[in-house]
Amino acid sequence: MLGLAWSAAAATVPKFQEHLIAGDLKGGYQVVPFDVNRDGRMDLIALASGMPDLVWFENPGWQRRTLAKGFARMINLAACPQLDEIVVAHAFENVPKRSVGIVSVLTPGANRSEPWTAREIDRLTTSHRLRCADIDGSGKPVVINAPLAGEKADAPGYRDTTPLVYYKPGEWKRIEINRANEGVVHGVYITRWHGAKKPECVMTASFSGLHAHCYENGAWTRSLVHKGNAGVGPKAGSSDVAVGHAKRTRFLAAVEPWHGEQVTIYREAKGGAWSREVIDTTLVDGHTIITVDLDGDGRDEVVAGYRGQGRSVCFYQERARKWEKSVLDNGGIAAAACAAADLNGDKRPDIACIGSATANLKWYENRGGR
Repeated sequence: MLGLAWSAAAATVPKFQEHLIAGDLKGGYQVVPFDVNRDGRMDLIALASGMPDLVWFENPGWQRRTLAKGFARMINLAACPQLDEIVVAHAFENVPKRSVGIVSVLTPGANRSEPWTAREIDRLTTSHRLRCADIDGSGKPVVINAPLAGEKADAPGYRDTTPLVYYKPGEWKRIEINRANEGVVHGVYITRWHGAKKPECVMTASFSGLHAHCYENGAWTRSLVHKGNAGVGPKAGSSDVAVGHAKRTRFLAAVEPWHGEQVTIYREAKGGAWSREVIDTTLVDGHTIITVDLDGDGRDEVVAGYRGQGRSVCFYQERARKWEKSVLDNGGIAAAACAAADLNGDKRPDIACIGSATANLKWYENRGGR
C-alpha cells in the first residue's frame, strides 16, 4: 500500500497517461522507486536479468545512469530509504542445483550519480526476493532474503523446505528466520500485520499458502493466513501477495497459483478466518500485484500484471462489494513487476512497470478521474 495525502471525488475511475522510459532492458524484472541522488525526487531503478549492468533513470528527465556494473542474472534488489546502501541478488537460476545465489551490497561514492561499489556478502541458493523490514520496531530496517526454493528442490514439485533469512546492515551476516515454507516461495510483502504501531512482519506467498512471519518477544512466529489455491505442487498455494486497506479494514490481494491466471482477494472474518474470492481468471503468467489508492477515496485499488500472451496490466476498484476491472496497459508490456510512487510531485500515486519479453520500462501518470 502507498499512502499519499490527497483526496478526490468518490467512485471515479482514474485516467493515466503512458510514458515510455526505455525499450532495451533485456529480461526486465524489477522496478524500484528510490531517490538515488537524494535530490528529493523519486528516481526509478530498473533491474534486468539479461543485462550485466544495474541502471537507474533520473527524475524528472529520466536520464539513464549506471548504478553498478558486472552482474550476471540479477533477480532482485532492496533499497531502504534509511540506509545508504542497496542490496542486490544475482547469479540466479530457476534450477536450485545450478543457482549460486550471490547477495551483494552496493555503496555510493562521493558522487551518488556515479557507479556504486559492490561487495559480496553471502551466497544462498536461489536468492530471489529482497525486501527492507523494521522487524523489531526500532526504525532500523534489516534486509529480508527469501530464496525461491530449497537447495535440494527439483521441478515440477520443488519438494524441499525453503529458507527465509535476513541481514543486519553493517554486520551483513545471514540470520535464519525459519525453514518452514515448502516448495516455491515466489512472493514476499512487508506489512505491519498486528497494527500500525507494531513492528513489520514478513508475508510470504508459497506452495504452502500465505503466511505471516513476525518477530515477537525475541522469537519468530509463523502463522497461516490461508492455504491459497487448492491443488498439488505448482498449482497449490499462492504466487504474489500485497496487503490493501479499505477505510478501516484490510484485505489481501494475490496472484494464484504460481505464475497463475487468478487475481484473488482475501478478507478477514470474525474469529480470524479469511475468506477467498477469485475476481479475475484471465492472467497469463501472472507475475506482479500491488495495492494503492489511485482515486483518493480511502480504498486501495489492486494493480496486477502478466507476462504471457496478452502482456497487459489491469487495475481493479471495489464498488459495492464488487470489483470492477479497468485496463492500464493493453498488450504493451510483459509486466514482470510494477510499483507505485508519486513520480511527478502532484501528490497522486503513479504506476511504473517493467517488462520482461518486451524489455521496456514505462510509467503511467495518474491524471485523476474524469
